[in-house]
Amino acid sequence: MKNQLKNKFYVTTSIPYVNDKPHIGHLLEFVQADTLARYHRGKDEDTFLLTGTDEHGQKIFEAAAKLGEDPKEFAGKNSDEFRKLAQAIGMSNDYFVRTTDDRHKLAAQKLWQACEKDIYKGEYEGLYCVGCERYYTESESEDEYCPIHETKLSKLKMESYFFAQSKYKDKLLTLINTGEFRILPEKRKNEMLTFIESLTDVSISRPKTQLEWGVEVPGDSEHVMYVWFDALSNYISAIGYADDSEMFEKFWPADVHVVGKDIARFHTILWPAMLMSAGLQVPKSVYVHPFINSGGQKMSKSLGNVIDPFEIINKYGVDPVRYFLLRYIPSNNDGDFNNDRFEKAYNADLANNLGNLVSRTIAMLVKYNDGQFNQVKVNSLSQLEGCISHCQFDKYLEEVFAHLDSLNGAIEENKPWELAKSDLSKAIEFLSGLACELTMMAEYLSPFMPDTSEKILTTFANSTVNTEVGILFPRIDS
Repeated sequence: MKNQLKNKFYVTTSIPYVNDKPHIGHLLEFVQADTLARYHRGKDEDTFLLTGTDEHGQKIFEAAAKLGEDPKEFAGKNSDEFRKLAQAIGMSNDYFVRTTDDRHKLAAQKLWQACEKDIYKGEYEGLYCVGCERYYTESESEDEYCPIHETKLSKLKMESYFFAQSKYKDKLLTLINTGEFRILPEKRKNEMLTFIESLTDVSISRPKTQLEWGVEVPGDSEHVMYVWFDALSNYISAIGYADDSEMFEKFWPADVHVVGKDIARFHTILWPAMLMSAGLQVPKSVYVHPFINSGGQKMSKSLGNVIDPFEIINKYGVDPVRYFLLRYIPSNNDGDFNNDRFEKAYNADLANNLGNLVSRTIAMLVKYNDGQFNQVKVNSLSQLEGCISHCQFDKYLEEVFAHLDSLNGAIEENKPWELAKSDLSKAIEFLSGLACELTMMAEYLSPFMPDTSEKILTTFANSTVNTEVGILFPRIDS
């Protein structure tokens, strides 16, 4: 199936498990995917942004049971928290998928049937982490403990359907090595290539005697799908795969899946193998984002360093939080979040740099030219599109804020308040250039800081300064 539409862009987050409330890692992923979507909408591309929640599997069943709740009601209540987080951070998603929706279940079952030539029944015996909803080999774990959750792995022995993903080893290697299927950043690509070299088949079902909470296997009412086979199909269920809709024809394959490094293997190995088995195109790329630590340590309830995403949005505002996550959580390495680090970056970059530059430019144009300015041609920044195509959000913002630094430096060098005394026209020309530069910077910042961008564009619209914007970023005093 070949997609002929050039002017489209389809980006997704992963779908978080609803066994617990959202954390700051989910917030990072929402902001990254939203920034990509906003950037491509700004280029007049027909863009679709998907997020949602993963509501099946052992982990969710056990979390609901612990609270004495029905798993569907429990999943629905927690799913609402993720929907609220997406709204709180200004996410512009076009759809919110839930794996308990009938539309999704039909798509998951259709995909299973499309893969049936590569599915066979056998017996699984091995190690499993409920927290990861993932199988581990002995070589991947130390003393049978999960390397992510540091909990004892379960030993499972059960009848299971298997998917022959090993059959697609060579095709996967070719797709990745030729760049037809991109894995970003490069070090994640190299990790996945290593895993593929020793690719084995994977268990993709559970007998209902062990777990009933899941999508039923087509043609076998005694089995439910392995949660990952079910969950991964959300990327096609949400755009109409079950009913062969025009939307599916239009948007598939996905241009970018944005996922965390702990689930990279499912998205870069199992998922493309499933798609190839079903005769569908693989995604164009998977961007694997890092983790966020707090105070140099992994976030943990026992350490008391867990960051509540709603709390920081309410405390600091949407755009400052978006900015910090995209600028100071490296695109290819784990980053750190704490209030002190955030406030220093806020004051230096947003209050002193961008905010002060806008305020000074407004004040001087009002003082020296009644708030009027001329349209002046300014040079664009050349590296930004490459940063976006490689999901280097931090590098993009470094480029923009380095230019803002240079504009602040130009004010100190040219001293327009002194220039106005000797050559008012030159002072107005310089200030007009600043206004036009800020307009261009606002357009560049629009996908990253949409509200701030809109305020700056409104301030310098129609060659006239609008003074109603006020202070963009009041300083935070500790």
